[in-house]
Amino acid sequence: MSPVLYDQINRISLKLLSLLLIVFCSGVAGQVQAQDLAQQNEIFWKTNSGHGITWDLTKESRLPHDDNLEMSGSLVSGIIGYKVSKTKQVEITRDIIFPQLRKYSKSNESMYRAYLRSQYMDEVLPVISLGEKKFETGVLDSVRIQGKISFHFKQRDGIQVVRTFFPSMDKRCFVEKWTLINNAQKAQSLTIGATEVIQNETGFHGQYHRKITTDAKPAVTINPGDQYSFGIYYSASLNEEPEPEKSLTDIERKRDLFLDSIAGNLVLRTPDKIINTLFYFSKIRAAESIFRSRLGLVHSPGGGNYYVGIWANDQAEYSGPFFSYLGYQTGMQAAMNAYRIFQSNMPKDGGKIWASFELDVTFPFGAHDRGDAAMIAYGATHFLLASGDRRKAEEIWPLIDWCLEYSKKRITAEGIVASESDELEGRFPTGSANLSTSSLYYGALIQAARLAKAMGKPQSLVADYNVRAKKMSQAIEQYFGAKMEGLDTYKYYKENSTLRAWICLPLVVGINQRKSGTLDALFDKLWSNNGVLTELKPSENGNQVFWDRGTLYAFRGAFKAGAADRALERLSSYSTMRLTGFRVPYAVEAWPENGMAHLSAESALYCRIFTEGILGLEPTGFDSFILRPNLPSKWDDLELNDIKAFGTTLDIELRREKTKVRLKVYQAKKMIINRLIENDAELKVVLK
Repeated sequence: MSPVLYDQINRISLKLLSLLLIVFCSGVAGQVQAQDLAQQNEIFWKTNSGHGITWDLTKESRLPHDDNLEMSGSLVSGIIGYKVSKTKQVEITRDIIFPQLRKYSKSNESMYRAYLRSQYMDEVLPVISLGEKKFETGVLDSVRIQGKISFHFKQRDGIQVVRTFFPSMDKRCFVEKWTLINNAQKAQSLTIGATEVIQNETGFHGQYHRKITTDAKPAVTINPGDQYSFGIYYSASLNEEPEPEKSLTDIERKRDLFLDSIAGNLVLRTPDKIINTLFYFSKIRAAESIFRSRLGLVHSPGGGNYYVGIWANDQAEYSGPFFSYLGYQTGMQAAMNAYRIFQSNMPKDGGKIWASFELDVTFPFGAHDRGDAAMIAYGATHFLLASGDRRKAEEIWPLIDWCLEYSKKRITAEGIVASESDELEGRFPTGSANLSTSSLYYGALIQAARLAKAMGKPQSLVADYNVRAKKMSQAIEQYFGAKMEGLDTYKYYKENSTLRAWICLPLVVGINQRKSGTLDALFDKLWSNNGVLTELKPSENGNQVFWDRGTLYAFRGAFKAGAADRALERLSSYSTMRLTGFRVPYAVEAWPENGMAHLSAESALYCRIFTEGILGLEPTGFDSFILRPNLPSKWDDLELNDIKAFGTTLDIELRREKTKVRLKVYQAKKMIINRLIENDAELKVVLK
């Protein structure tokens, strides 16, 4: 299909999706708003001893309450919704999604998010009988989350039930595990009915076969103090391929191995347990949302809408650089595949690069230039430097070169980069040139100069990038610098008259001339219980829009700019709300749009607050980087251990010593730096 025809289909699709989104959001917003007004300031959850969180229902009175949690494997994603009534009965909804299996025929190819999915309630469960009576689970005692979600019920007739949900990491299968624990003084005999739901239909790739089955024994006797577990499997298969193997032990073991691998890499330790736990949870959500595609593994946002696809912001800009520190090879493969896909689709006619690739990453989309070239270059240069792999850099360099030259061609007479939109795609006005695109282009130039030098490119090219970056910094100040709401900060575009969240981006890329006013705008004027508002509209006191990505960038920029104490106060508040509040346990996309979905790349951005914000880590070569630590005064220490970057393993420790900070850096567990420095002082590190 020609690029012109693609674009025509995309424009039609965008209009249709916009209409659908308005209808969808009006319904979701109504549901969320009712809960928000009553519960958005409430704390429901607490951290527990197992590096997870628990909602204790034994004394809970703020009911009804509902929420949901997404979990993903490479071939399945499940959004487990739960609604707890005033009587502490729970209603569980299983939204099971098989992203690679598309329901529409080729004639409807433009409707590209038609994943094979269904919602299932408890009606699909087997009937359990104790003696001659139907056994009911009864009152909910607690809910626990740690890479899986478990519902613990109070014992009834001597039997306690735990229901745990998790995805298969490598099969088209989602699991609901039931554990029956006998707390009685005598053996208990139960019968368990059969469950088999079969759904067959013709889809885009052929015949789809879905099944709900159980491996429960028809009858079981449980001795006192013992327990019995069985699985309920929500699975799918394509054409003649065999059904997924349904081994409860094997599927749970692989999920646990994944969780263990994530727990053991990039380990944060601060004096704040909430922050430590949310950091760990964020690693899980960022790393699990990786799917098999025709072009290899790809990271995707998820959230019920975005699977087996890549975006210039979510994957190239947000999550790609994160994977260069996590040490999760599946994530590294997914990041490289995203850059490869963008590179293989660079326009040859001078036109804009596509914003995303969906439909198994084969169908490009992007009605407007959102500044995508700047996003890709900014993310890719960071990823390649931190990866410490010259071969990867040589492979992806043509993409970086193309993106920088495309952005250069878009520079206006005022010296800033024009773009038709930004990553919010017209939800808020952006004018003909916005602060986001120019800031990201500036950051990309700085990193490209470092990468070019590391690769041995001509010094003239390195110098050119640095000169262009300096000119861009000056143009940003002259064009966007403004007094807004009485503060010396930035207008987001020429005609802009309201404060906007993305004024944080100059701080993120190291432009600090208007730091004070910008921090006042972000953390005072724009601040809400759910972070930084996308736009300040005082007339809309109740229903103000927020996108977490703006808040997460604001934290990173504030720490990087040296405002550690001010940023920590807001970070602690935000982290407490996201981990233990009314919508848990991850960073979200937005409100009211898409019901505060747990998009995966936002969790990557949370982790980057600590690598690039508090530690001030900037890669400068394949084996070198800058640290500019900012330890908040309320913290005496911080450690980030098992950082897998620059082709090695790093540990970084900060310890307060009176008015200074002791910085230690270990490479492969051997100390290479031990310095007493001022807070917010820059230190260059060259690895051995």
